[in-house]
Amino acid sequence: MKVELFVPCFIDQLYPETAFNTARLLEKVGCEVVYNPEQTCCGQPAYNAGFWDDAKQVGRKFLGDFSGDHVIISPSASCTGMVRHAYNDLFANSADSHQCHKIQQQVMEISDFLVNVLKKEYFGAELEGVAVYHDSCSALRECKIKEEPRKLLSKVLGLEMVEVKDSETCCGFGGSFAVKFEGISAAMAEQKVRNALDLNADYIISTDSSCLLQLQSYIDKHKLPIQTMHLVDVLTTGWGNI
Repeated sequence: MKVELFVPCFIDQLYPETAFNTARLLEKVGCEVVYNPEQTCCGQPAYNAGFWDDAKQVGRKFLGDFSGDHVIISPSASCTGMVRHAYNDLFANSADSHQCHKIQQQVMEISDFLVNVLKKEYFGAELEGVAVYHDSCSALRECKIKEEPRKLLSKVLGLEMVEVKDSETCCGFGGSFAVKFEGISAAMAEQKVRNALDLNADYIISTDSSCLLQLQSYIDKHKLPIQTMHLVDVLTTGWGNI
C-alpha cells in the first residue's frame, strides 16, 4: 500500500527522529512510503493566531504538496485535525475547494491508520516501565482517537499501562495559549505531570509532540524522574531484540 508521509514542521524541526520512526513503522507493516521534501507547514500557527490570510497562503501550498491519490499519514493528531476541519474555514467555496476536499478525505493520524485501516496492533516493540497515556485535545476531540493508541501500547512487551487521572484534560500548551497565559499553562502542565508521578509512571506517552514538549519542559525544569515519549517512538523501540 502506497502512503504519503506528512511530517509537521514542529516534528521536522524539534523531533526529526519521530519522523524517521514514522517511516520505519509504516515500512515495517508493508507500506511504500512517499515523502515530498518540499512540504512545510499546514498553517495551524497562523490560523490559531487569527491570521487567516497567512494561514490560507501556507495551506494552499500544503494542498499542492500532496497528490491526494493515496492515504496521507501524519504522526500528529493536531495537524491532522487542522487539515480535516479548519481547512473548511479557509477553502470552502474557493478555487481550491476540490483539492482541499480530496486531501481532507485522505489525511489520517498514524494510530488511527494502523488500527482501523491496516488492522495491525503488534509490531514487536519492547519498553520496560510504567506509562500513562495523555489524550491530546486534537486527537480526542477533532480526530475522535482514544482507544487506538491504547490498543497499540497494550501490545508493547514490558510496558505496563495505567490510566491516569484527568487523562482527557488539556496539558496547557494550546499553541499561542502557552505564550499568552504562561502561568495558567505551567499550572496545567504541572497537574498532568504530578498525576503521572502519583502512579509512579516512568513515561508519559501521546500522539502529539507539542503536548510532549510542554510536559517535558516542566519535567526538565523541575528535574523530575519521568520522561515523555511519542507513540511512534515507543512502537519502534526494542526491535533489535527480535
